[in-house]
Amino acid sequence: MKAIEISSYGAPGVLQVCDRPDPVAGPGEALVRVVASGVNRPDVLQRTGNYPVPPGASDLPGLECSGVIVAGDEAALAQAGLKLGDAVCALVAGGAYAELCVAPVGQLLPVPDGWSVADAATLPETFFTVWSNVFERGRLQPGETLLVQGGTSGIGVTAIQLAKAWGARVIVTAGSDDKCQACLALGADHVINYKTTDFAEAVQSLTDGRGADVILDMVAGDYVAREIACLADDGRLVIIAVQGGTRAEFNAGQVLRRRLTITGSTLRPRPVAFKAAIAQALREHVWPLLAAGKIQPIIHSRYAALEPGDGLSNGAARAHALMESGSHVGKIVLDWSVSVPV
Repeated sequence: MKAIEISSYGAPGVLQVCDRPDPVAGPGEALVRVVASGVNRPDVLQRTGNYPVPPGASDLPGLECSGVIVAGDEAALAQAGLKLGDAVCALVAGGAYAELCVAPVGQLLPVPDGWSVADAATLPETFFTVWSNVFERGRLQPGETLLVQGGTSGIGVTAIQLAKAWGARVIVTAGSDDKCQACLALGADHVINYKTTDFAEAVQSLTDGRGADVILDMVAGDYVAREIACLADDGRLVIIAVQGGTRAEFNAGQVLRRRLTITGSTLRPRPVAFKAAIAQALREHVWPLLAAGKIQPIIHSRYAALEPGDGLSNGAARAHALMESGSHVGKIVLDWSVSVPV
């Protein structure tokens, strides 16, 4: 098969098309012929040598894909309500940047009604992450207020749409006026330009001093102290990335007096059973919203996965350069269905 490998740690140009042996599905697994792969920030971290591959996972980048089941454990598939030939999307621990990808059956979900197979590649990584952190760890309830740091990222656009569909009030931060407008168009109730406005003061003003019930944070660092300041009593801060640094200093007395919860998680190293439970919850609670059109695919750019070239001339490298620029709104996709000579 053709795949995209990290030839060495470094800039986007280290991503190169290569030939790899076809993977083989084992017990409890399925082999997916990939139509599209989602590009996510952890892929960038892996490319730069800052996100080690979990034991047993493919060294190829890519944590999500969509396509068609072409082989696998048919008994496990039947138990999951799937079969050979079904169009699915999959969350994987690696290996999605390839024409063929092995995925645990429990981490497969059918392509939602009304969605194209390619668009479904945008779902697994962000929806598994948002559901697990905002709704399970953060316990967001209808009528509560959610603050999302970075509303135009793949996680951000997912959190906005899903929380609004859930009946929550959504406040987001973004780094430009254009991005703020994009978040409002997605349904956010209020947007704060964090480059011109103190988000903690703005959240307090927008909530009449009550604060946000749940904060989804991808920054950490010095954001944590300000987030604690703008949490409501009994509020929950959920940290899922540390783009602003791993160290934080905050007023622990506030945590005690106002019964605050600070938590966080990483998804990639969790066991298959944990991810399979999230998949079941998504299928029950979220997939009907997708099929009903209440949540739409937000795709900024698509690149041909097999586009040849060195440096930034190939599709995967250009996709990573866009991800690093931070100028995108929504998801970035690698398309394996485009026939390009390699």
